[in-house]
Amino acid sequence: MQDRPTATELLAAVREFLQREIVPTLGDQRLRFRALIAANVLGVVERELPGEEGRLRAEWRHLLALDRAAGREEAAPPATLDELRADIDARKRALCAAIRAGEADDGPWRIDVLDYARWSVAEKLRVSNPRQLAKYERRAPGDE
Repeated sequence: MQDRPTATELLAAVREFLQREIVPTLGDQRLRFRALIAANVLGVVERELPGEEGRLRAEWRHLLALDRAAGREEAAPPATLDELRADIDARKRALCAAIRAGEADDGPWRIDVLDYARWSVAEKLRVSNPRQLAKYERRAPGDE
């Protein structure tokens, strides 16, 4: 366990340094663009680290509910984050295979799969592009 600064604080410091001190001095547009991309990547990781375990456990619960609805067997929650990541990956691969096999083309499970897909995309945007998620959430129903 490390003391302060935390990993998130270090990422924020580097991102702010790039955005405030480096990017404004760059005349080369290619380098400026690459520095902005680097700052954006740091921002994504900065948002991803806090709460990562909670988000992974929520995704695992969603995938378990899909398996349950499809009549698949229950499973105990993985004990470690590495096991949790591996289990989520395996469940998503199985879900993709079921979708490719046409199992989600109709019926009640289709609605469950679509609900999971919407939830999953929103969660990904919450970390990778919260401004885009906010735009989507502000739109009126039916604007899609």
